[in-house]
Amino acid sequence: MTDNVIISIKGKQLYAESSPEEMELVTAGTLKWDGRGGCTVSYQETELTGLEGTTTKLHIDGGRVTLLREGSINSQMVFEEGRRHLSMYETPYGALSIGINTKRMRSTLGETGGDLEIDYAIEIDNLIAGHNLFRMNVKKHPGLDQ
Repeated sequence: MTDNVIISIKGKQLYAESSPEEMELVTAGTLKWDGRGGCTVSYQETELTGLEGTTTKLHIDGGRVTLLREGSINSQMVFEEGRRHLSMYETPYGALSIGINTKRMRSTLGETGGDLEIDYAIEIDNLIAGHNLFRMNVKKHPGLDQ
């Protein structure tokens, strides 16, 4: 089952030696259930995020979230609380191998929407490059049904 939804995203990035960067985005997207308890939230990135021309999909399945970006930027990141995953992240200057160390993850997503929160650190060459907090709220929006 696929539903049209409104997605609110708040991101905070903390880097050593600089002020925190915060980003907010509200956009239309879809919420699709796979029939096995997992779901996929997808939306189009905008110029605001610097990823215009990219589709972002978050697949939530139990205690694992896989973020997949396809288009002008291609990357895959895996989040699992208490675990470290290596991922490839494409930049305009080439691809980087990064480590994603998920400290805390919480999801209340259900058939009518809900929240997803991921608190994680990014490592480049085994050194912590930044600490990120990602929050997403998904709301079913009947007015968007086609």
